[in-house]
Amino acid sequence: MNLFRISWSNLRDKPLSSFLSGLLMTFGITIISLLLLLNKQLDDQFRKNIRGIDMVLGAKGSPLQLILSSIYQIDSPVGNIPLDEAERLSRNPMIKTAIPLAMGDNYRSFRIIGTNKKYLDHFGATVGQGKLFQKDLEVVIGPRVADVTGLKIGDTFASSHGLDKDGEVHGDSKYKVVGVLNPTNTVTDQLILTPVSSVWAIHAHHDEHHEEGEAHEAGETHDEHEEEPREITSMLIKFRNPMGMMLARGINSNSKLQAALPNIEINRLFSLLGIGVETLRGLAIVIMLISGVSVFVSLYNSLKERRYEMALMLSMGATRAQLFGMLLLEGIVLALIGFVLGLLLSRVGLWLFSGTVSDEYHYNLAAFGILPEEWALLGIALLIGILAAALPALGVYRMNISRTLAEE
Repeated sequence: MNLFRISWSNLRDKPLSSFLSGLLMTFGITIISLLLLLNKQLDDQFRKNIRGIDMVLGAKGSPLQLILSSIYQIDSPVGNIPLDEAERLSRNPMIKTAIPLAMGDNYRSFRIIGTNKKYLDHFGATVGQGKLFQKDLEVVIGPRVADVTGLKIGDTFASSHGLDKDGEVHGDSKYKVVGVLNPTNTVTDQLILTPVSSVWAIHAHHDEHHEEGEAHEAGETHDEHEEEPREITSMLIKFRNPMGMMLARGINSNSKLQAALPNIEINRLFSLLGIGVETLRGLAIVIMLISGVSVFVSLYNSLKERRYEMALMLSMGATRAQLFGMLLLEGIVLALIGFVLGLLLSRVGLWLFSGTVSDEYHYNLAAFGILPEEWALLGIALLIGILAAALPALGVYRMNISRTLAEE
């Protein structure tokens, strides 16, 4: 007697109830699986990019905004800070490295960051093709930039002012691609990197033309130009030892600049997000439990309807254990179908979400491997299916064969 074939036939015989039970199980697993995937992807990206950065020095404002814009490149900069003031503070003996960042332009929504070689070294980024930038208006581009824009070594392009791809184009000065970075799965994959002086040169040229245009309209001439003090957007700081954390309080109290601590701000962000994640996870567990109740009701009703059939099978030599196992198999099959469909739907959801994030922020979250936690989720689904099927299946042991056959 093929128990699996009989179980499958029984499920097909009640398509509506089987579909409802499987659908509820699928929804519950989809939600939990998608939450697990997103949590893992986001946590990996956040932790990987933040590693080795103890403090970010920038303009006064939101510390979280300063962290998101300077480390992850997913928010607008708070403002600019004087280079000499930032360098003065970074000369503290407790500071090991200080990496300057100058932002303000983009090319087709990919940010152009003025920095130095320390920035690439920090993220472990190496030049795969060409060479590192050496002088003004030379850039190296991340692999994602190269893939999306089609830029290659030797190409030139004009940047757009601001972080909006539709911003004013700096058409008078063009950057030249001299290198393409190897993939690192960090923020450098989606950036265009150039010396800090390039950013100053572009904007000085832009401001000079803007002033000349205004002067020409007013009939004035400017023979001398006062040199503007150099500014950067922020500085990424690494301390020599944990004692350096005390610097942040002193900078925030006694300076016009702001010192933000990435670990504190990101933990705060994740704790806020965690409330919503836990709520959704709880909802998914409730849906899975309702699925178990649905399986229980379905099999209980099925058992009442099939009492004569089962009594006949017992009279023909089937054992009660075999019938019990057949009903358990129905619960297991529904749980397995829900698990497989749930995994597939969660991957579709991740793919759709990744597409949105990729278009908006250029991050790639499309890692579709099965997580260890999802194997635990399979165990939970099977347990719910088995328990839901076992309760009505126990009725097989209480069945009186002769009475059941006589009643029919």
